[in-house]
Amino acid sequence: MPVVRTWRRGSSPEHDAGWEFEVRPRRATRTAIVVAVVIVIAFTAGGLLLRTGSTGVNFRVADQVAMILIGVVGAGAVLMLTRPRVRAGSQGVAVRNILGEQVYPWAYIRGASFPDRKSWARLELADDDYVPMLAIRSNDKAHAADAIERVRELGARYAP
Repeated sequence: MPVVRTWRRGSSPEHDAGWEFEVRPRRATRTAIVVAVVIVIAFTAGGLLLRTGSTGVNFRVADQVAMILIGVVGAGAVLMLTRPRVRAGSQGVAVRNILGEQVYPWAYIRGASFPDRKSWARLELADDDYVPMLAIRSNDKAHAADAIERVRELGARYAP
């Protein structure tokens, strides 16, 4: 399966032009933001309170800073879950999940489906392959249904 582009660096208007539809998850994004804030608060409180107590261990300021930085790194990892996005247009479908973005031309796409009891939709490709679309999640309900229908409409318009 040829991949047109992975790991897109930078964003410019000419790269973003031509996309007729874009969708991102709603509930998962809100949940990830709340969890990231809770992690930062918990590790910051733990780091600030690290020196108090009579455990017999000698904690220093560097240990406190390291504890807070571990919380920031953990929160950053959780915020990676806010990255998923699906864009569709005349050139195909761009699926960005957690790490990278891949663009699939309409010639390689066979359809978009939402399998029973699955958390997210998937893009059906040639040769019985598929790509999960983490941006279209079942817990978004009507938003997810509208998104998958829009991808199907664009597929009917642009697929060969």
